[in-house]
Formats: sequence, structure tokens, C-alpha cells
Amino acid sequence: MNCKITLYLILSITITINAQVKYSPAWFGPNANPIPEFTDARIPLKTTISLMGDYYFGYGDITTNAYYKIEIPLLPDRVSFKIWNTAFENYEVTEAVSIARAMNGNIKGKASGDFYVQTRISLLKEKIFAPAIILNSTLKTASGTNFNERRYFDTPGYYFDVEIAKSYYTKNKFINEIRTVGNLGFLCWETTGSRQNDAPMYGVKLIIGNNKWKIDNTLSGYWGWMHTNVNYGSDYGDAPLVYAAKLSFLTENMSYFTQYQYGIKDFPYQQIRLGISFPVEILTPNFNKSAP
Repeated sequence: MNCKITLYLILSITITINAQVKYSPAWFGPNANPIPEFTDARIPLKTTISLMGDYYFGYGDITTNAYYKIEIPLLPDRVSFKIWNTAFENYEVTEAVSIARAMNGNIKGKASGDFYVQTRISLLKEKIFAPAIILNSTLKTASGTNFNERRYFDTPGYYFDVEIAKSYYTKNKFINEIRTVGNLGFLCWETTGSRQNDAPMYGVKLIIGNNKWKIDNTLSGYWGWMHTNVNYGSDYGDAPLVYAAKLSFLTENMSYFTQYQYGIKDFPYQQIRLGISFPVEILTPNFNKSAP
């Protein structure tokens, strides 16, 4: 009987603690449930690998991580398969942040992130009077570690979004392309007790430059419902909004880029990113090469 009572008490405490966890970017590490990135609504002709290093800072949490993306075009300009992951994360928080997130007194450590798997489908090719439209379908695993230290959720998620883009060309050699991109979608992730948080997601992007360089300016976010419910509180932090500026230098086979991101709301971080992106011919499917 005593054993049953003890087990019941342990289970009750565990459930109570988990029920108090706010499954939102405002109360977790920067890679737990970030605002989904969206592209310029183009699918590459060749398999493309991107390698990045991130430095997040501000609000009592310093995080560094390695990050990679691989996009494989299954049909040229039509369909691609994409996967990305935070391979390694090193973090340190203040004692105040540790207490606020109920991290059991831990203030630093290492973690690895979730895997994201995405299918991209071109619904409409860009023409003189028509924009490019791409549909993305994405799944997030629950493989991220260190949930008890609030680095990653212990639950899966998914999202669907549509990228719509149109380029405008000029005769100016310094800036010969201006591309506008819009993004709309739906993001869903599981919280305590199999309860889902559903969030419309949105974003706009302005890209200017030429074949040597380009600058991306992006404003994006999502709007969860839990912060609007009195049972969870207005500080639930599930309506993040960020601004990012990205500068890329382009060569024939490489892209070098740096990015600064600022958390405007419910994303208590600033980010500095350095990265490279390059095509890999040997990893491009054979049928892609012979397609028209």
C-alpha cells in the first residue's frame, strides 16, 4: 500500500510540474519551437547543403549551436525533399532564468535538436504576370534532448505553409532584382496531456541585389491560442514575432551569408548567424539531371 501511495504521489507531482510547463518559445531555448523560416519560393536544380553556426544572446540565455539543412530536388523546379537539424547546442542561462523555467537549478549544458522533414511542391511557376507559389508540408520530431532544462519540447509538431513570390527586374547594375515574398500557413504542436496549440503563421520578405550579392529583410511570426485563454495566462508566450536581416555573397558554386535576427515579441533572443551554402552534383538524383 505504501508503495502504491508513493508511486501515486510521484506521478501526481510529475503531472503537476508538466502541466505548469509553458510549451512556447518565450520559456524555452531558441531552437525549441522557432518561427519557421521560409525561402524565396524557388526550388533548386541541384541538391543543396547549408551549414551554419548560430549565436543567440540576450535575456539571460546564451546559446551557440551548429545547424545544417539539406534540400534534394526530386523534380527540377517542381518538387524537393528537405531536412534540417540543430546538430549540437551549448547553452548557459542565469540563475533567474533557471528558476523561471523550473530547470532544477541547472544553468548550463549541452543538447541536440529536433529533426525537421519537409516536402516542397511548386503549385505555380513564376511568369511575367504570375507569381511563384510553393506549398510546404513539414513534420517536426520529438527527438530534441534536455526537456527538463527547457531546451526542446518533448512533443512533436507539424506545419503547412504557402510561399508566394514575384521578382521585378531593373536595368540598374547595382540592384537589378527586387523580389517580394509572402508566407501564410498553419503551425501545430502538442503540449501537456495531448492538448494541441494551433497557430496561424505569417511572414513577408523583401530581397534586393544582383548575381553577386543580395540582402533579405524578413518579418515573420505565428499566433498561438493559449495566451488568449484565461486558463493559461497572457504570459504564455506563444505569439512570437521576429525581424531578420541577411546578407549573402554569391559565387558560381557557393553562397556565403551572415544574418542578424531580433526577437520583437515572445522570442527573447537576438541571433547572429554565419553560414555557407553549396550545391552537390553527386547527391542530385539522376532522373533530375535528364528532366526537361
